[in-house]
Amino acid sequence: MPMNPVAKRVLIILVPIFILMGGGLLYFGIMLAPGYDVDAEEYEFNVSDSELIHAVELFKTENSKYCLPFETGLKDGRGDNPDNNLYYHVYFYYPEENQIVYGWIRQTPYVKETKTTFAFVGINSSLQLGNWRDINRDFTRAANKEQIKKFEERILSKIESRLGKRHLD
Repeated sequence: MPMNPVAKRVLIILVPIFILMGGGLLYFGIMLAPGYDVDAEEYEFNVSDSELIHAVELFKTENSKYCLPFETGLKDGRGDNPDNNLYYHVYFYYPEENQIVYGWIRQTPYVKETKTTFAFVGINSSLQLGNWRDINRDFTRAANKEQIKKFEERILSKIESRLGKRHLD
C-alpha cells in the first residue's frame, strides 16, 4: 500500500532530526561522563594507596632514568586543591622517546577491602608541556595497544613485582 505523501514528508524530516539528536545525546553523555580521566587505562591492586605510592617511589629510586627532569616543573603528589586530594598524581619519563607519562593513584573509597587504582592517563610528546595525548582516546587502536604494552613492560610490571601478587586482573 503506498504511503501518504504527508506522512512520507514527515518521515523524511523527522528521521534525520532523531538521528542527530541521538548522536548529540551520545556525544554529550560521553563528554559529561562522571569520573576523573574516564578514558584512562586502570589497574587495580589489593593494597592501600600509600603502599602503592611507596612502590612507585622505590621504582623511581631504583630506575632513575624514568624520573622526570626537573625543568618540567611537574612533580608527584596530591596537588594543592583540597577538593581533589584523593588523587596522587605521578609522572614518569621515557628518555628514549623524550616523552612524559602521566598517571594517578587513588584508593577506592567505601569498600571493605583495601583496593587502589593506578591509572595510566596519557603521554606528552616532549618535555615542553602542552602536547598531551590521552590513552584510549587520542591514539589509533594499534598505537594505543603499543603505548599500554610499553607502560606495562617498562613501569607497571616492576611496580607489581615490588608489591607481590596483589594486582587484580
